[in-house]
Amino acid sequence: MINAKLRVVIADDERPARSFLAALLRGFADVEIVGEAENGAEAVELIEQTKPDLALLDWQMPAVDGPGVVRLLKKTALPLVAFVTAYDEYAVHAFAVNAVDYLLKPVEQARLRETINRAQQRLEQTDVRAQENERLHQALNDYEAATQPAYLERIPVRQRDDIILLPVAEIISIVADGELLYLATARNERHVINYRLKDLETRLDPLRFIRLSRGALASLDAVKKISQMPGGTYLVTLVNGQQIAASRIQSRVLRDQLLRL
Repeated sequence: MINAKLRVVIADDERPARSFLAALLRGFADVEIVGEAENGAEAVELIEQTKPDLALLDWQMPAVDGPGVVRLLKKTALPLVAFVTAYDEYAVHAFAVNAVDYLLKPVEQARLRETINRAQQRLEQTDVRAQENERLHQALNDYEAATQPAYLERIPVRQRDDIILLPVAEIISIVADGELLYLATARNERHVINYRLKDLETRLDPLRFIRLSRGALASLDAVKKISQMPGGTYLVTLVNGQQIAASRIQSRVLRDQLLRL
């Protein structure tokens, strides 16, 4: 790493946060920004394409969060990782999962410099990189097992002047449209709630729901057919006849999780 620039990728779903972090990095002569991603799915593709030395990943992002990026990348393609978060509790978790470092928003230049220095030191220890990657994956497993939340069993939805408690077990798809979420049931009932999809997703059992795209979730039990489309993506047909196109990155998840014995 001597006399070589540290190649860095930034991933954050908030443009101002990305711009601020990029501006700080440009102040370091020994750093080169090789790309920016606005969500975890883009981050996976960008990291695979550019092969950076360090990825600065926002802990919370839609579709694929920071830990999810680590999981989707092949271990041989995994760069050094530093998590960035606005919340202290996530910072503690990030540090606990053996990331190179964690940064609290708003990021301070001196603190970012420490992260860069730490990454440069790690890169010089090439003999331990594979071991570090293995520890990062194992630590994420341990963290997620220890912090498993209580998942929602019912969702309150307004129906005219009444509020009904819709059982999560009856929901087969959740599709975002702007600030609204459309919840469909097997009986083709449709309910609307005002909620962010990425926030609701964290409160649903991942063994029951799978992300199909940036704006859609589907119940695994409601999947009737998965059809391959040109370009390696999939079209998912649900038991109520609803069809949802899976994004490229989520098609990879479908292939890995559902379409292999």
